[in-house]
Amino acid sequence: MSDEINLSRLEPTLESHAYPAEREALAESFAGTTVLFADGDADLGDLLADVDQQTFESAADAVAALQNVLPIEALGEPGQSDGDA
Repeated sequence: MSDEINLSRLEPTLESHAYPAEREALAESFAGTTVLFADGDADLGDLLADVDQQTFESAADAVAALQNVLPIEALGEPGQSDGDA
């Protein structure tokens, strides 16, 4: 698969795979799919390979696990602070 997707389309994209699924199978299936972030991008296959979980019961399960490996660039607007002004 060779596509670009927005982070918001992560779960619908992962739903194209059959579940339950092994981490390695998902990583291989989605290698070459670029996930676009607020500031940058990453290969979905690489992100899935970085997840500690071995098996996923659903696309939602995979997305939840991916939340732990997404880079800081995946969230918010570049240069924006959540702190008090």
